[in-house]
Amino acid sequence: MKLKMIGLRYIVISFFFLVIVSCGNTTADNDNIIRSKVNINDNWAYLENNTEDIGVVLDQSNWENINLPHTWNALDATDLEPGYRRTASWYRKELDVSSIAANQIYQIYFEGVNIVSEVYINGKKVGGHTGGYIGFTIDITESITSGKNELLVRVDNGYNPEVIPSQKSDFFIFGGITRDVWLETLPKQHLTNLKITTPNVSNEKADLRATVKVSVPNSDTKIKAILTDANGAEVKSSLFDVVNGNSTISFENLKDIKLWDTDNPNLYTLNVQLLENDNVKDEISDRVGFRWFEFKDHGAFYLNGKRLLLRGTHRHEEHAGVGAAMTNDQHRADMELIKDMGTNFVRLAHYPQDPEVYKACDELGLLVWDELPWCRGGLGNDNWKKNTKHMLKEIIDQNYNHPSIIFWSLGNEIYWLPDFEDGDNREHINTYLKELNDYAHELDPTRKTAIRKYYEGADIVDVFSPSIWSGWYSGSYKSYRKAVDQYKAEYKHFIHTEYGGSSHLGRHTENPITGEGKIQADGWEEAIVQTDVANIAQIGDWSENYIVDLFDWHLRISENDSTFIGNAQWAFKDFGTPLRPENAIPYMNQKGLVDRNNNPKDAFYVFKSYWNKTDPFTYIESHTWTERQGPKGLTRDVSVYSNCPEVELFLNDESLGTKKRDIKSFPAAGLNWSLNFKEGKNKLVSVGKTVDGKEVNDELDIDYRFTKNGKAKGLKLDYELLDNGNYLVTAIAHDSDGLRCLDYEDRVYFQCLAGGETKKNLGTPTGSESIEMANGKASIEVKPFSKDEPLKMMVLNQSFKGTYLTIE
Repeated sequence: MKLKMIGLRYIVISFFFLVIVSCGNTTADNDNIIRSKVNINDNWAYLENNTEDIGVVLDQSNWENINLPHTWNALDATDLEPGYRRTASWYRKELDVSSIAANQIYQIYFEGVNIVSEVYINGKKVGGHTGGYIGFTIDITESITSGKNELLVRVDNGYNPEVIPSQKSDFFIFGGITRDVWLETLPKQHLTNLKITTPNVSNEKADLRATVKVSVPNSDTKIKAILTDANGAEVKSSLFDVVNGNSTISFENLKDIKLWDTDNPNLYTLNVQLLENDNVKDEISDRVGFRWFEFKDHGAFYLNGKRLLLRGTHRHEEHAGVGAAMTNDQHRADMELIKDMGTNFVRLAHYPQDPEVYKACDELGLLVWDELPWCRGGLGNDNWKKNTKHMLKEIIDQNYNHPSIIFWSLGNEIYWLPDFEDGDNREHINTYLKELNDYAHELDPTRKTAIRKYYEGADIVDVFSPSIWSGWYSGSYKSYRKAVDQYKAEYKHFIHTEYGGSSHLGRHTENPITGEGKIQADGWEEAIVQTDVANIAQIGDWSENYIVDLFDWHLRISENDSTFIGNAQWAFKDFGTPLRPENAIPYMNQKGLVDRNNNPKDAFYVFKSYWNKTDPFTYIESHTWTERQGPKGLTRDVSVYSNCPEVELFLNDESLGTKKRDIKSFPAAGLNWSLNFKEGKNKLVSVGKTVDGKEVNDELDIDYRFTKNGKAKGLKLDYELLDNGNYLVTAIAHDSDGLRCLDYEDRVYFQCLAGGETKKNLGTPTGSESIEMANGKASIEVKPFSKDEPLKMMVLNQSFKGTYLTIE
């Protein structure tokens, strides 16, 4: 039996799990060991116990059966109680190894354990790891026996100032085995540390260089390297010598290479074989993308010799209901939705992410800013420095071959809120930052280093991002042009990697608060402490309308600047944070373009209208704004976001005219109409026409009333049955005449009194028992226990002491 690629086998047995390790031959005439990699996510046991005594652990009987990935903070991070569980837990798994081969290595590979771990086999400690968000391998060869073996892992996400990221960061540090785990077998004579570079690439030809390490080499050892294209056809192959356990692979003057770029992410595969007397002893492979990039001084970014505006966003690794313990399908769905928006650049904030994310970025064509999680906390002690530098090495070593990565970021807001005395000393920080920067270039001379919001280190790294929060944490969004022009001149390689603001899904207003007359218009820097700073984050209405305008203004500036590198919006998805208990959805950072369950907000379509060039669409602002009010005869503005060159808008079957899209115009690139609604039902239809004559439509029904609601006098409850069998229970604030109070935004509290349970602690607009109203409306999803038992619901706040609903 001969293997050409690494095989993956999934074996699931009831209770704990059983792994059968097969030993076989790579060729018919030798006894080589097959390298294998088996996913072992299923059938673990979990014990919520902080003890360090393994004897105590083994005596416990209250283990819970689980599958990985897993975090004990999936729900408690975003519940309504302050804080979240920050301590240790244990995981257990039973390994059944059919036989142990003398010339084989057995190891466990963890893709990510947060944040400090210890690993035991059959009661003996065999290793551990410090730092979450990055993978590590534990060799268990000397500790396992034929038959059953017990794997125990202690995981601790407790307060530890010596391990980055700082506990003062604006996101949750989810505890647990939050990513996939694998059992790997490989021959003692094997290949490791394959690193691939493409040092010379042009439109006409390309070079490939790679290095690989060989364990237990001898005089008969050779390396065979085979480069294949996406269809498996061989491009080139050759034999290479092994010198002192290392081999250098070199393919020069490769012709007719398809370049990797954001529109055409062409990938090749480099397969490397370890040969001894023409027998294949081991084999590894990785994918290759041929591309080159350049940052022009005080100018734009170029990919493969062509100017490319970096159109970016940020991605935190979490999802409603599971926290950071996301499946590979969920990771992939995030990245596909980001790409669907037209994005070509993603900043992974503020830590390296699941291997599936990098794989998706390679395949989808997303350039990557990969970030060391030095996020706040200042400079630490010697142990902190050692841990931080080691993590940087792990990140670069493990992610080295991904063509999507162009930045190694060394941190974010690094001097904020120091964890150690004198930790914000700029001289000491700069000394260490220079050490990290030199080390990053030593580990990988082919990519750029970067940092955000540490001005004293701007000249240390290759690319710098200052802080510009125009229109949210400081100033007006109309100051963005001034900020960009200032920093382009000041910094040789300037990129902007955070901007935006919070929006509460479904909250709308006819007159968004812009801060005019209340804030200093020209500011844009975010202050560490904002108690004395007037800004929109504090005085704004958190409406979707305001955020749509803010992003529209920023994009109009960036899309029309021929010398701008680009920017990255903050952040793609709403995410949890312990620092924001009073937000509209408690403990959620609501700056996402989609909610925590990937439901798009209006702002998603603003970006898609500027960036997506392949999927024609129109979107009328807004599908969650279907009830509006105003005096009779008052003209209203309606915007349509579209990537079509022209759009026609209809109101109640009457054309309001066709407008041509112009990205220099604001708002909505000129796709904005003034109109008068009639009282009652109004139907809006937008028709976009593509350059080849194709038409795309969007429709929106709006109930418009001429009578303004009075002061809220009560809450009423209603419900609808969802396709999944649950109920969506909705609270409406009403005045004395029964009109919905479209201006009511106070917080309400839901509770299921009997017959079911609310879908709470999800951090979504329908998954929190405490939530601010959006235009006098709030909802929660409720799961009934049975069809035969009545479901009883309550909603209240301080003004309205309780409204009840029974669903029979």
